[in-house]
Amino acid sequence: MPRGFSARAAAVAGISAAAMLAASMPSSQAMASSDARAEDRSQNPRLQHAMEALVERPTGPPGIVVVVHRGNDRRVLTAGVADVDTGRKIQVNDHLRIASVSKAFSGAVALALVDRGRLSLRDTIGQRLPYLPNAWADVTLGQLLQHTSGLPDFTKNKAFQNEVIAHPTVSMPPRKLLSFIKHKDLKFDPGSRFKYSNSDNVAVGLMVQAVTRESYGGAMRRLVSKPLHLGRTSLPKGIEMPRPFIHGYEMAPGQPPDDISEIVAAGLAYASGGVVSTPADLDRFIRGYVGARLFDRSLQNKQLRLVAGHSEPPGPGLNKAGMAIFRYQTRCGTVYGHTGNTFGYTAFAAATRDGRRSVTVTITRQLTPKDDLAMFTAYRKLQVLAVCAALRN
Repeated sequence: MPRGFSARAAAVAGISAAAMLAASMPSSQAMASSDARAEDRSQNPRLQHAMEALVERPTGPPGIVVVVHRGNDRRVLTAGVADVDTGRKIQVNDHLRIASVSKAFSGAVALALVDRGRLSLRDTIGQRLPYLPNAWADVTLGQLLQHTSGLPDFTKNKAFQNEVIAHPTVSMPPRKLLSFIKHKDLKFDPGSRFKYSNSDNVAVGLMVQAVTRESYGGAMRRLVSKPLHLGRTSLPKGIEMPRPFIHGYEMAPGQPPDDISEIVAAGLAYASGGVVSTPADLDRFIRGYVGARLFDRSLQNKQLRLVAGHSEPPGPGLNKAGMAIFRYQTRCGTVYGHTGNTFGYTAFAAATRDGRRSVTVTITRQLTPKDDLAMFTAYRKLQVLAVCAALRN
């Protein structure tokens, strides 16, 4: 979810910070982890240096975790800590918020249903969700997935923003999220151009519920998490994170890190940004999703009919938009995936089309070009280094 209201305002309102994790690894496990990190540093010294340099900046993220996966060789690199209060190190099975990378999950669910004949890319809002405004009736599932629908973004609605500031821990049903824009016309004719909108994936989630007659979260578990063995991935509604987790922070000049991991209910983002996962699960997901393990290659070819557009925040290199996926052309080669940012976290996950080479990069601070261009530029360079590490010969 893009930054449109103040996390600090919610904190001042009296939201409690995350519970502290004091447990540490047994000494033998810690030694093994230390040896693995040392090996990864020797294999990827430039990437490791860039990660540590970003953490060491005055308002840099307190923690970074990168997974570089080449065939059967998976490397996990970390910098900083999972929790600034305890100094606990980041582990690959720690939970974190993946923000708008959740949109790739909603794409995976929807396309799996298309592959099974339960949905069609030509299905419209009017057909599947007749209770939504008639002005949106001709918008198709394919347009929702590609952000060419013209739906206004509910997260940019002032009434929604005020509601979240006033009640940040209170989740909303997905239909209510769209109610904030129900009197708004489309921004443009469906299919005529690209405009990133969080409303699109909420509507996708509702279409999934309409045809499966189960919750979107249930469909995600059945169609994505189970076949890809994502045992630590979920779609919560409230603020609480599964334990153990990597804490997310708000950073301000001259101020200590402000833990905002559990400050806003995940249900306020729903299918557009509410998924909680782990670095290990996210790596497995993106390899399976881009590697077409969830639906047929012929459908993936339709998914990858690209238009001009970039993910939010922009990913590495030159971005183009497919259906719930983006193509990132970098100096080292091309990968496909998604980015995201939310309170305390910024994430990136991508893979080659065969699913054999993949990379995930997550930092524990929300970053956008608008808020901190210099820091975001450094983070984007880090993404490129990670992609290069995954694609090198």
